[in-house]
Formats: sequence, structure tokens, C-alpha cells
Amino acid sequence: MGRHSKKSSSTIRRNSLIALTGLVPAGLVTEALVTQAPAAQIAGDVVSPVALGHSAAFDRVTPATTAAKVVNEPVATPAPPPPAEPSLPTSVKASPLGVPNINVAAYKAAEATLAAQNPACGMSWTLIAGIGRVESTHANDGKADEHGNLLSPIYGPILDGSLYGNNVIHDTDNGALDGNATYDRAVGPMQFLPETWKKYGVDGNGDGVADPQNLFDAALTTGRYLCDGGLNMRDIAQQTKAILRYNNSMAYVANVMAWSVGYATGIVPAAAALPQIH
Repeated sequence: MGRHSKKSSSTIRRNSLIALTGLVPAGLVTEALVTQAPAAQIAGDVVSPVALGHSAAFDRVTPATTAAKVVNEPVATPAPPPPAEPSLPTSVKASPLGVPNINVAAYKAAEATLAAQNPACGMSWTLIAGIGRVESTHANDGKADEHGNLLSPIYGPILDGSLYGNNVIHDTDNGALDGNATYDRAVGPMQFLPETWKKYGVDGNGDGVADPQNLFDAALTTGRYLCDGGLNMRDIAQQTKAILRYNNSMAYVANVMAWSVGYATGIVPAAAALPQIH
């Protein structure tokens, strides 16, 4: 289902397919090793009474030495602990890897909810953060209150055909979400079209309202949208398919994945490795 052909006022997206190679990060597989203790001969005394009459020389217990049973049990080496989560700056202005605290809270809440509701998807908060970085620079560097409500709503360009490369999309919500009753436009920090929000939008902060201009609602809806169709985000090919659903551009995929890996590792993506999204 196509959507997300527009960006917010802070980061305008464009739709065009760009073939890229070598930009898909590879996962690491960690193995837990099991070692066996070497066989050991443990000597012990087996005591048995011997009745040889009442001679003083033999009226005693005679010790005999024998080999005890060999103990050869596997000893499991504890698996190494997972790598510590990097400490990220709390502002994009301070560092390219900056993620405001309220945004991190929204992304992680979405990860936790999806882990319970759809564990097969394997959604990571860093992937949702990658979308948030590309779509709106984390809601213009965290411009939201403690409940995740944006201080100022974010809207994409009106899709009336005046902007090159964007489709004409006539109104689907009578202007309820995007404020325009003639044409649609993307809304909120994750830039959902009204029609897509009506299908996938969900309440992420428990206030009873699904609002695309709320960080918690938008983050959880993003995760649901990416996971739709039984996709598994642990698989790079399926993850790529999900991100292409968001924006049909391999340049877009490369940017989202690069930021997602950056948030997971603390390594800033190289500017040269981030292709321009047309």
C-alpha cells in the first residue's frame, strides 16, 4: 500500500528508485560455547573387612586402592553479555546521533509493545528511530511535551501536484488530520498520509486517542506499519521490503538503515554513505 510520498517541513522526501549496493548492514551472530572438563582419574580407598581367623596380624581392615568412576560432565561457559547500549547525545544539535529523551521513550515504548503483541516481527526501537530521523529529524529535535504531544504540528507539503516528483492525492479525511479538505498531505513526526493513518493509527501512550501528532502514537503506528504482512525485521531483505513500503526509494532505505545502525552502535554514519533522497 503506497504512501509517504512527502516529507515534513524540516525534511522533504521525494519518490524515485535508486539502485544501491553494499549499503545493507549485516548482522552479527554470537555463539555460546560449551566445553567439557578433561577426564580425571580420582583415586580413593575402598574399605572392605576380611575375615581370616583371629590371628592378630590379620584381625584388621585391609585397605585396597581402586580407580573411582570417571566424572566427565559438560561445563557450560556462560554466554557473553549483550553489548552495552551506547549513550547517545540528547540533542541533534549537539551531535548527528542525538536523539531527544522524549523521542527515545516513544521509540522504546513502541518496541516493548510490539515485542508483546507481535514478537515474530522483531522490531527494534533503533529502526523506528531511523524513520524518525529521516522523516522529521526526531520531531524537529524533540519539540514535544512530556506526553509526546508536539508543541507545533508537523505537516508535509500539500499534494496538489505543485511540487515536482509528488503525486496528486485528493482529500480522504475532509481535512480532519491535515487541515486541508481539498488535497491530502503527510502529518506528524512520522509523516503519515491521512488514509494510511486511518488504517494503522493506534494509541501509543494510553490516553485513548490515536493522534499522528503525538510521538508515542506515531512511533507505535510506524512499527505496526513496518511489521504488517508478517514481516520479520531481523531479516535484512524483509526489513528492506518494509522500509520500501514507507518510501519506495533505495536511497531512503539506505539512510534509514544507516541511522538505525548508528543508534545501535554509537557510530555516526559517514556522510558520503548517505545517498541523497530524491
